[in-house]
Amino acid sequence: MSNLYGDYNQKIDYVFKVVLIGDSAVGKTQLLARFARNEFSVDSKATIGVEFQTKTLVLDHKTVKAQIWDTAGQERYRAVTSAYYRGAVGAMLVYDMTKRQSFDHMARWLEELRGHADKNIVIMLIGNKCDLGSLRAVPTEDAQEFAQRENLFFMETSALEATNVETAFLMILMEIYRIMSKKTLASNDQDGGDSGLLKGTAIIVPSPESDASRKGGCCFSS
Repeated sequence: MSNLYGDYNQKIDYVFKVVLIGDSAVGKTQLLARFARNEFSVDSKATIGVEFQTKTLVLDHKTVKAQIWDTAGQERYRAVTSAYYRGAVGAMLVYDMTKRQSFDHMARWLEELRGHADKNIVIMLIGNKCDLGSLRAVPTEDAQEFAQRENLFFMETSALEATNVETAFLMILMEIYRIMSKKTLASNDQDGGDSGLLKGTAIIVPSPESDASRKGGCCFSS
């Protein structure tokens, strides 16, 4: 379990469950390892069932524990992993930009996600392995069009080179936090309560512009 930004003794204000879904071998496990531990393994093996890791960070003076679930992409595990969509407030739909089929399957994964998850879940489309630009099989424009049509955030990443990985996770967590904090404020207003502000060690988190984030920040190999 990684805890790179927070203190284990800090009070946790929010726990956000985020699931990674998509075909096998698109790099979901590597994305998680890069974000949670800043690691990349060239000998990564297929995920069996479900694994998860946590990372604690401070957003707007609130301590947030991100609980990231890595679900196996193999067909035979899909019935098992469907239960793990429950309680998720965020999801990353991951495809390999060098494998067109993995992108073509995004619509099916999205349908399954929306069939099991909360209707207000924050979803980001991730085109992974953008370091392999010469092997690109999915034009950025195709992914942007799909994301816009389905109202998803979009970003291209490279777990190998750590390109946009942290930015993508922070963007989805910031959007979840924005939604959750609004709900909390609304609840406090109804109850007449005052939640106050917690003191914490703040980290610099880029506040994603809504328009730019939905169009996505894409990386290209030179």
